[in-house]
Amino acid sequence: MLKTRQLERIIKGVSNHRRIEILILLDKVPELSLIDIAEAMKINVKTAGEHTRRLVIAGLVWKRNDSKYVRHAPSPLGKVILKFLRTLE
Repeated sequence: MLKTRQLERIIKGVSNHRRIEILILLDKVPELSLIDIAEAMKINVKTAGEHTRRLVIAGLVWKRNDSKYVRHAPSPLGKVILKFLRTLE
């Protein structure tokens, strides 16, 4: 059972339309770098980095170092949250 602080962190992680869009993007195309995310969403890299950082803090996205780049993919929890969000559509 998740504690209330953990739930708050998750809710804050998806409390922005850009972060939800990033999570959806990473579900479709995992292993993207910040540059890839920024280009796909037509936002600057700094903005993509801040939103991705918040998703990582929430435990919804995992980061993996790949020599030159950091790759991002939805965590299992991120996939569960996406499934829940899709029920709201």
